[in-house]
Amino acid sequence: MHPFEADRSESGPTLAQLLALIAAGTLDVVVAPHGTGVRVSDVVLHDPGEERDEEAWAATGMVLLAVGVEVASPEAVDVLRAADRAGAAAVVMRRGTRGPRTALLEAAERGRTALLTRRPEQGWTEVLGRLRTALVHSIPDRSAGTAGVDGLRLGDLSGLANTVADLVGGAITIEDPQSRVLAYSRMDHEPDPMRRLTILGQEVPRWRVVELRESGFFQALWNTDDVVRLPADDRYAERLAVAVRHGSEVLGSIWAATDGRPLAEDAVAALRTAGRAAVPHLSHHRTWGRAAAWAREGAVHALLAGSAQAAHDVGIVRGRPYAVMVAEAYDGPEPAPGDVGQRVLDVLALQAAAYRPGCVTARSGQRLYALVPAVDGETDPARTLLATARGVPRAVVFAGSGPVVADLAELPASRDAAELVVRVLRERAARLPAGGTGSAVASYAEVAAEAAVLRLLDRVEPLWGAMEGPVHAMTAHDRAHGSRYAESVAAHLDAFGDTAAAARRLNVHPNTLRYRLRRARDLFGVDLADPAVRLLAEVGLRLDRRTG
Repeated sequence: MHPFEADRSESGPTLAQLLALIAAGTLDVVVAPHGTGVRVSDVVLHDPGEERDEEAWAATGMVLLAVGVEVASPEAVDVLRAADRAGAAAVVMRRGTRGPRTALLEAAERGRTALLTRRPEQGWTEVLGRLRTALVHSIPDRSAGTAGVDGLRLGDLSGLANTVADLVGGAITIEDPQSRVLAYSRMDHEPDPMRRLTILGQEVPRWRVVELRESGFFQALWNTDDVVRLPADDRYAERLAVAVRHGSEVLGSIWAATDGRPLAEDAVAALRTAGRAAVPHLSHHRTWGRAAAWAREGAVHALLAGSAQAAHDVGIVRGRPYAVMVAEAYDGPEPAPGDVGQRVLDVLALQAAAYRPGCVTARSGQRLYALVPAVDGETDPARTLLATARGVPRAVVFAGSGPVVADLAELPASRDAAELVVRVLRERAARLPAGGTGSAVASYAEVAAEAAVLRLLDRVEPLWGAMEGPVHAMTAHDRAHGSRYAESVAAHLDAFGDTAAAARRLNVHPNTLRYRLRRARDLFGVDLADPAVRLLAEVGLRLDRRTG
């Protein structure tokens, strides 16, 4: 049986019920000749690019998603009439920039099939997923006894927590498999300090997770469909917990804690029922909450690329000045291991979200971008966040902020500047002795000269690679024979010709350094008395260090 063919009877959900379960504004009803009380049996896709087989979707009560069809397109009327002949409850088309043609509206008024539209910014995959999840959710499970839960909008975890709290008679938290809080019920009095810590931190404290894991509690919880009891002790109130699972996949758990009064007599049965009723809600949250987060991050990346139209999607206010901060997590000279790096970026993202209203973030690998709003006259709004990045433990963080820009279209310039700051800090760290690398932060103004040199070298590098000359010959000889002429010349230049200081940096005798400089002149023509050669050596050796 098709997973969405569980109930095609008159007891199935109505179109109105499905629309009430999905997010408001996902679909708009244009024409519903028989109202929205018609029953829905299935949700199917129709691609106009494929040969239409009306018998394949001739199931009374289906909702047909007309992929690629706009209400103003010539084929819209044909698709609607075919759906009507098949007994479809509704057909969904893309709204587009123009409204539906008169012929389409007239055909809809004369038929039985409702005409719905989706907004251009929403994808068909999202609409399909929401409708199918809502369809499964709306099919009643008469064995579950989910009174009080059925009326919730799909994905309303806060409403679910409060409803379950009423059924169980205690304080409810809903958590994901990593013990992060997804929702919790409101109460006048919290049961104990553990619940307060969990809610304030938005996750169960790590030490408590370890404690429950080592005691075998989690093993018992994840391996049964029944309610597991955690007895009270001298620290914490009694708790009941049930896993929320879809087949073999654990979606999360529901926890009930006493608040000084005994739980309801049927609390165990009510929590067991809630565990089953929560499946579509957690499934919806897992799918569409993640999709919404990805969409939000995508909008932030679009802003960073110069698309000011994405501002509305992330709540950015047009006309307000912003600066971009970039942070990278490292462990020594190499990028930090995935878990460490992501935890560091998690901390920084939370700090950014709490820093000030309008501050939004997005990830890209081991890099975190933050758009930081500036108040009037502020030139470095990210300074506090930079200080936070410096203090993150267990990792090396390089963080830089770009200049404040007055227009969202200029955000790419601030982003480029912030990325240059991170490159400057990384190159500084690479020149430090082994073990000397530490977190470093800076604004663009603080490293403007070094950043300008990096920009210049970026432009020169392709030309330099196509050239030949004394510096090229010297670096090629060092690579082939293991000599140290280039290193010696670079140290001499960095020390402004102070042989003693350069020798100390190289840990050699000054006479050794003088000998190497003479040999570099005699063998390759690298004569540091010549200003042109000095300039070429400075540029060439900086580029050579880039390639190791």
